[in-house]
Order: sequence, then C-alpha cells, then structure tokens
Amino acid sequence: MLEKIKQHIAEVEAFTANTKEDVENFRIKYLGKKGLLNDFFAEFKNVSNEQKKEFGQVVNKLKNTAEEKVELLKDALENKEEAKGVYGDLSRPGEPIEIGSRHPISIVKNKIIDIFSRIGFNVSEGPEIEDDWHNFTALNLPEYHPARDMQDTFFIQTNPDVLLRTHTSSVQVRYMENNKPPIRTISPGRVYRNEAISARSHCFFHQVEGLYVDKGVSFADLKQTLQYFTTEMFGKSKIRLRPSYFPFTEPSAEVDVYWGLETETDYKMTKGTGWLEIMGCGMVDPNVLENCGIDSEEYSGFAFGMGIDRIALLLHQIPDIRMFSENDIRFLEQFKSSL
Repeated sequence: MLEKIKQHIAEVEAFTANTKEDVENFRIKYLGKKGLLNDFFAEFKNVSNEQKKEFGQVVNKLKNTAEEKVELLKDALENKEEAKGVYGDLSRPGEPIEIGSRHPISIVKNKIIDIFSRIGFNVSEGPEIEDDWHNFTALNLPEYHPARDMQDTFFIQTNPDVLLRTHTSSVQVRYMENNKPPIRTISPGRVYRNEAISARSHCFFHQVEGLYVDKGVSFADLKQTLQYFTTEMFGKSKIRLRPSYFPFTEPSAEVDVYWGLETETDYKMTKGTGWLEIMGCGMVDPNVLENCGIDSEEYSGFAFGMGIDRIALLLHQIPDIRMFSENDIRFLEQFKSSL
C-alpha cells in the first residue's frame, strides 16, 4: 500500500493542466469526498501498529502535494487568462504596421547627394543661426554692400551680428576655414529669407550648394560637372549658361536646362521657351578664397547652388510650395513608393 501511495505522489508532482476543467477533475480525483485520499485514510485502521506512523506521513504528504498542485495550476491558468485579456490572443496574426514615407524634400536631397558622391563630393553641414562674417562679409559682401539687399534677412533683434542664414554658402566658408585644398563638398540645408509666403515662395526653404577648390580648376570643369548633374538628375543633357551676377563668384552664370515642350505643363513651366532655370554658379571670387585663408594665386575653384524645393516641385509636379511644410498626411502618403 505504501508503494502505491508513493506512486500517486509521483503522479501528482508530474501532473500538468491546460484548462480549469482539468484542474477540477484532478482535485476531485484526489481531494473530493469520494477521492483517493479518503480511501487511503479509511484504510488507516487496517494498517499494523508498526506501519501506522509511516503510513500517516505518506498519506499526509500526498494530501499536501495534491493541494499545492491544485493551487499552483489555478494561479498559472488565471495569470494566463489575464495576459490574454490584456494583450489579446498572442497566437493571432499581428496588426499590419503602417508604412511611413520619406518627405519629397528628403527624396530629392538624397538623390542630389548620391549623384555628387559618385564624383567625389562629400557632405558638409553648419549652423542655421549664423554670424555676419560667415553669411555675408567673408563672401565678399561687406557691411552696407548693396548686394545684401538681394537677400531679405532675419536678424536677431538683440544682436544685429546674429542672423538666420540666407544660404548654405556660410557652410562653405566654415569648411574652407577648417580644411585645406583640394576641397570637393556639397552643403545641403534649410535657409531663411524674409519673403512673403505664396504658392511659389516661402520664408524658409532648402538649398544645396557645391564647392570645388584645387589647383588649375577652370570654368570648363564647372560646366562639365553641371552637365553630368543635369543628365543624372533630370535625364536631360542640354544645358545653357547665361551671364549673371553673384558677389562671391566671378564670372557668374545662371544655369538653364532644356526641359522641352512636350506637354501643356512644359509650356507653363518654361513660359513657352522650353528652357528652365535650375541654379546659379560661377568661379569662386579670389577675395573669398583669401578671406578663408586659401592662397588665390595657387588655387582656384567653382561653386554652384540650387533650390531643393524648386527641383522637387518640378520632378513631382507639385503646384504649391506650401504643401511641403503643412504635414498633410494625404499629400505625404503619395511618396510611399519613393526612395
């Protein structure tokens, strides 16, 4: 009999249950009014006096083991149900995750960076809050220079020497101050102008400017670089350079790409000419090189700058520049398939 009870103890210790019904059946089997424990206790009177002590200890052990097992299994099943109530059915397929999208400005900026990185240009960045020297004076725009009026500026009221940068040329100045030629870098970033907000202009927008400084750099190098860029960016290789004026480059030029006149939109964008202005460029003025600690007798360079927003408007046929900053989900979701 003792061996039989010990066998039941081993079975109780090994028992597991997946449902409350299994636990209840187990409890009835051992602890119910007609359970095995009552049978063993009833058998106690038939046990010899020498074995009563050992028999009682074994039966009590079976009872305690069965009661602990019942409580343990009940707690485990209740905790499982509670977790299921909080998290739902953990075996159920998860909810689909909404895929985000890149902003069209980021898409165009990344493409420009990728194009120029293939020909050795790195990326340089600088502060959006600038001082007068880096934003104007070092770029051949001393105080009271009339060309400063070309860029309506946000100045900090308490300190007129501090302003929101009007172009990323200030990043190029900082880069030239801290790096020796050869220099080949592009500077993408947000800039600010005190302009009226409309469908075609905003008080803040995005630019990317490029700079190449080395020995023997010529205007022909500039033209070839821009030819490569327009072909890669727009798939259009026909460009023209028109004389222009920028204080920090001499000579300077505006760059037009031949967009074509295949659609009504082409006529509107190019005003019926087929040509579309995309950027300004020129050879870096020797004064700018000297201001940045570079010997203009030994080195020369070219620079160019373009508006990322303008290119994004062209590539994606977006009618209003304000859409870039309104964070309208319906607008942004259209770019989910873009890189």
